[in-house]
Order: sequence, then C-alpha cells, then structure tokens
Amino acid sequence: MLCYLTGFRSLPVAAAFAGGIFLVDTRSSLQFAVASLYVIVVLVAAHDLRRRGVVIMGVTCALLTVLSHVLVHGFALTGTAPLRSAVSLISILIATILVLRNVSANQRVKEVERERANLARFFSPKIVDQLVGIHTPFSFARRQPATVLFADMIGFTAYSSGKPPDVVICLLRDLLHLLSEAVFSNHGSVDKYLGDGLMAFFGPPLTSLRDATNAAVCALEIVKSLECWNRQHTRCNEGAVRIAVGIHYGEVVQGNIGSEKRLELTLVGDTVNIASRVEAYCRTLDASVLVTGEFVEALLAEGSLELANAFVDEGFHVLRGCKEPIRLFSVRRTKVGPATGQLAGLQSSSG
Repeated sequence: MLCYLTGFRSLPVAAAFAGGIFLVDTRSSLQFAVASLYVIVVLVAAHDLRRRGVVIMGVTCALLTVLSHVLVHGFALTGTAPLRSAVSLISILIATILVLRNVSANQRVKEVERERANLARFFSPKIVDQLVGIHTPFSFARRQPATVLFADMIGFTAYSSGKPPDVVICLLRDLLHLLSEAVFSNHGSVDKYLGDGLMAFFGPPLTSLRDATNAAVCALEIVKSLECWNRQHTRCNEGAVRIAVGIHYGEVVQGNIGSEKRLELTLVGDTVNIASRVEAYCRTLDASVLVTGEFVEALLAEGSLELANAFVDEGFHVLRGCKEPIRLFSVRRTKVGPATGQLAGLQSSSG
C-alpha cells in the first residue's frame, strides 16, 4: 500500500491531517464528533491520489476513528460517544463516495479529451463531435460504401531541391495543411499522410447524402488552393508545384490495423486501390483531377447534376494492377462559388 502511495504530493499533507485529528480525537475531552474532520483528509487525498488511493485513505480514516473510540471509551456502547463515532464514520463514508464519483467524472472527461484529440487527427470537427457524442466504439471492422480520395503533389521534390531541411519541412507542412483543410471543410476525413500527399475518405464512419459531392468540391478546392499557393511562393525561375487527385466510389472495409502497440483506423479494399491507381494515372493524362465512372454515378444519385456534367468522359483505361478497364472522367475548375459548395464557371478538358 505504501509503495502505491509513494510519490504523491498530497500524501504527506493528508497523513499530517490524519495524525493531528487522531491526537485531538484521542487526547482531548471535546464533546463533539472530532473524527468528522477526517473528511478533510479524504478531500486532500483526492487532489493527487487515484481511486484506489482515495479508498485507502477513507478506510484508514475510518479505522483511526474506531481505534480512537476504543482507546478512549473501550468497547462500551453507552452514552453519546458511540453516536459521535457513528456520525464521524457516516461523514467519512459519504465524503469518500462523493470524492470517488468526482474522480471518476474527471477521468471520463480526460478520456473524452484524449479521444477527441486522437479523432481530430483524422476526422473533421463535425464528425468528431458526432463520434464523441455517440459513445459507440468504432474499433471493430465494418463494410460500407465510401468515396476515397488520393492527392499527391507533383514537382515538390524539384521545387524543394537545394533548400535547407527546415525550409523543406515547413513548406511540406504548409502544403499538407492546405490539403487537410480542404478535406475537413468538406466533412471528409484524413486516413493517412503519404509523404507529400494524403489519402482521405468521405462517408465512414457516418455516411451522408452528400459524400460524393463533398469529395468533388474538396478536389476542386485543393486545385484552386494550390494555384493560390504557387502564386505566393513560386518565383519566376522555379517550377510550380502541381497536384494530382484521384477519386473512386465503392465499398470499403474499415477497421483498426497494425500491432498492439500502434493501431490505426483505416480503410482497405479494391476501392482504395483503384483510387490510388486513378491518382497515379493523372500523370498519364496530364490531368489535375481524375474520377471514375462509379464516382460520377454517385454524384448523379446525390442530385449533383451540375458537378456530374462538368466531368469529361476520358473513355476506358487499363490501370496498373487492375484487370478490367476503368472508365475515367476529368475536369478543370476555373472558379468556385460561395462557401455553400456550389460551383460556377466549370471548364472541362481532357487534360
């Protein structure tokens, strides 16, 4: 027990209070429940000690109360002394129970804060609030439809060549922040960062009726944001950093993967693989954004007709690692409307 309590700052103070109250209760002739003051010991113990420590201090105070009564009054049950001791024991019990409830509440708050901080690395603030409020574990595997987006910066290596390491890292953080903000502002989630790019998804764990639409708007916002970034950071003698975005819609499996020491919530499946291949194929078609036919169908199903019509049919292409040809569509954005997500002035091209 002493080994468990060693190192807590409140222990010496609580012990001093307990010793003083025991001496007063044992040696003085005060005719009131002096032992009720042991409540102070329990409250002091709650400052640093955990649940087990609080229980130990509460039991210790109760034992000191009984010991003091036996030393002064023996085992006689007559007079007011037994009543005073009973009042003290009840006070200690109530204080211990209330302190334990308070400690438990504080631990739950800290757990929620840790959970929120962990979820905030991957999910948008809106989704984080929903996940924390539901109190449902999302660690088990599930299968559901999702829109998967891969984004990769083309030319960043050449752009950062010759720059100091701290400058390169600062630029990379700036660009990844740009991508993340586009994902989060459109209610998406970041699955992982991939060097100078990322993988994001729209839908899991809480699907909506605008997952494909949000992904399309996110992709176009990424293109526009990178254009603005290039105007601010690129000099005349430097090549601009370009973006390649690939999107696919389909069924995915979501769950925790990794070792016991490091688990990460992620998506796996053919949908993820195809989205990655589509992003890589942007270089072949010299397109900033490429999406699949399944994704365009999802846009139509969500009623986003303007967005769907903005994509130009690139025909069927055989992607690396895919047995069957996949129908691809491309689009180039020239202007994005207000924050409502409505798009205007979409100019389509085939690359």
